[in-house]
Amino acid sequence: MERLINILIIDEKESDRSALREILGGGGNILLFCDSVVEAHQILNRREAGIVLVNVDSPNFSSMDDFKKLLQVHASKTHYSIIITENTRTGSRLLKGFNSGAVDFITKPFNPLLIQAKLDVYKSLYYKDQRIAQLLGNIFPENVLDDLNQYGKFSPKRVDKGVVLFTDFVDFSMKSKSIKPIKLVKRLEYYFTAFDEIVERYKLEKIKTIGDAYMAIAGVNEDNAEPILRACMAALEMRDFIRNEKELARALKKDYWEIRIGVHAGPLVAGIIGSKRYSFDVWGDTVNIAARAQQFSGIDQITVTQVIHDESAAYFEMKDLGNVPIKKRGGSMEIFELESLKSEYSLYNNGKVPSVELRVLCQIATVDFEHMRSDILNKLKSMLPDEVIYHDLGHTLNVEKAAIRLGKLEGLNDEEMLLLRTAALFHDTGFIFTYDHNELYAVRLMEQMLPKYGFNEEQIRVIREMIQATTLGIEPVGLLQEILCDADHDYLGRADYYVVASKLKQEMAAFGKDLSEEEWMQMQIRFLGELHKFYTVTALNIRQKGKTNRLAELKSALEVLQEQARVGS
Repeated sequence: MERLINILIIDEKESDRSALREILGGGGNILLFCDSVVEAHQILNRREAGIVLVNVDSPNFSSMDDFKKLLQVHASKTHYSIIITENTRTGSRLLKGFNSGAVDFITKPFNPLLIQAKLDVYKSLYYKDQRIAQLLGNIFPENVLDDLNQYGKFSPKRVDKGVVLFTDFVDFSMKSKSIKPIKLVKRLEYYFTAFDEIVERYKLEKIKTIGDAYMAIAGVNEDNAEPILRACMAALEMRDFIRNEKELARALKKDYWEIRIGVHAGPLVAGIIGSKRYSFDVWGDTVNIAARAQQFSGIDQITVTQVIHDESAAYFEMKDLGNVPIKKRGGSMEIFELESLKSEYSLYNNGKVPSVELRVLCQIATVDFEHMRSDILNKLKSMLPDEVIYHDLGHTLNVEKAAIRLGKLEGLNDEEMLLLRTAALFHDTGFIFTYDHNELYAVRLMEQMLPKYGFNEEQIRVIREMIQATTLGIEPVGLLQEILCDADHDYLGRADYYVVASKLKQEMAAFGKDLSEEEWMQMQIRFLGELHKFYTVTALNIRQKGKTNRLAELKSALEVLQEQARVGS
């Protein structure tokens, strides 16, 4: 897997830029140049920079105070800052730089080996920071991490109506005896990963897993609207996921797992415990009651309490299950089975997927991206002609993957990333219908399908223009179109270029465009050398060099082929 990092260089001198391009080019380094701190603000408004280099001797460098403000304003997007200077004799400037947030310096004239060595150290630290942040993000909620970073602690908090969701697999202890440990862990990981995605989609927070039990909360550390409704929708999607897995396993005559789910809301206390191994957790009778509701749930069913029923019955179909005893504290509680969404609040009137109206109410994504993605991938898998071996499902998934990578490094927001991924998934669907002018058919299919998943007219317009921009000879306009075009041709600069290109040659031959080896090389040389170009800064940094190498290799191979033909004749 490629390790990529944005390196922001604040220096208007072209001689410095050329030298740093030569020293730092490649190796996953994405070099971003600007003339001043003011321009750096504009870049950091969208992008993250793992390393910032600033020439403090530059005429355009305003002051250390402005540089310090830059790092403070964009603290979450800047990690390691290094000063470039010609004068290290007076320590006052360096000291001011370090006080402003810089961690190191490099001197001019540049020493390539020293610069590479220093930046390799900070790149390594940056990648470790990213990994640590990812691990901490899996352990602690976002606001807890913010408090820990800012204050070094997280004060316990109490909420009057937090929501607790519990799941537990049926007869797990018995099943675990007949499954090898590695398979058992992989199976749990598969289900819990799916639950994690559902929890994230509905803006809940995963608290922990205890054996085969999974616990999530809502309305405790986040202030998103309607935590009870969001928890109920998440519970329904978890249950339906398990039901679908069960039906598939039965059809294949394989073993399957079943689940029980319980949901309750009430007072909760949240906090961090531990002195060596920290753990975020919630406490209160609400947790026990949610667990009790789960225990009374039927197989592949969801049981909710009175408080959940009273605040969500207008949106969900429910069935009264009567009163059940509460262990330990005594007494009883009324429970209900959460069956489905009411049809008027379901996107497809099937009681499963929340409508746009309900999504807006709950402040979650208004489009059903996951179902759309699954449906369009299934169409590609089942409907693409067998002869389409380049523009196939694998190509679409590779383009989506490349688009995500480019989008993150180019600083896209969530909405832009959604539109980009959707365009990537649809951009080659036209090959289902025709080999020529496929973009037109892809757009028609997209326009037909997307409204039922909650996409609005403006989103569809943006996606349409992205798909059309992938047409040969069309110049992309704007960052989204440029990213999709670069993702579509990402392989041109990769090491697997020849493997991918051979599939294209075979595919063209299957559709009546059979070329000799010499004609194929000439076509590729013309495409790489004259017709194609990368547009985004990221693609130019990580793929242009590879593409240039492929072009040189093809030219050399063509000369050899032509020479052999002359000798043979």
